[in-house]
Amino acid sequence: MGVVAGNKVRIGFFSFTEITDPVEHRSYNEWHMLDHMPEQYPLDGVAFGERWVSTPACRAARAVSDASLDSIHYMTLYLMTEPVERTLREFMALGRELREKDRFHLHRRSRLSGPFEVQSAAAAPRVLVSAAAVPYRPNLGVYVVVADAADAAEGARPAHDASEALAALCAQPGVAGAWSFADDARRITVAWLDAPPLDVNDRLAALLVPASGAGTVRFAGPFETITPWQWDWFDER
Repeated sequence: MGVVAGNKVRIGFFSFTEITDPVEHRSYNEWHMLDHMPEQYPLDGVAFGERWVSTPACRAARAVSDASLDSIHYMTLYLMTEPVERTLREFMALGRELREKDRFHLHRRSRLSGPFEVQSAAAAPRVLVSAAAVPYRPNLGVYVVVADAADAAEGARPAHDASEALAALCAQPGVAGAWSFADDARRITVAWLDAPPLDVNDRLAALLVPASGAGTVRFAGPFETITPWQWDWFDER
């Protein structure tokens, strides 16, 4: 298990989610924010969670969006601490329990979901908080890159050290901090933004997509922070 100095978080559990019925966005947001996500926090190892939206404008601004992730509307990230294995078991068991109680949204499909180890973390010096504290700081959105690991063909765990890349990213105006995550096959970079995502989109795409290493980039694009009860992005105009 990877350990980043000063950071109690070991795992980022991601879900890149598509809503399969266009009229169900409001009910999905109501369910996830008011029912599903709050139930995760009593688990011992769940430190925090947040979900962001790829609005129609964010979708249009994506630098990369291949077939595997093109249909997504939302990204959720739960941060998990020790005991990781028990936390993951309880997390999965809770999902099954809520489904059995009809407390699960049926009009959703996860296009990429699972635990990714924290590999590296950085904060912009101007924000003062530590790199470990960045996800808990209020944000206006995130910029996210999903790439294949350069050594996935050999089946090895990615050895890419993203520290220098994250430091360069945190030097960009509007970036408060960034973390990198990895599993056996993929790497995910998340940059937390305190500027409107579309204002910094082009600069971050130009910086992050060429720096993705030898692995193929599957997704690169912005997401906006979700404000409770303001869920009208996909309503017919």
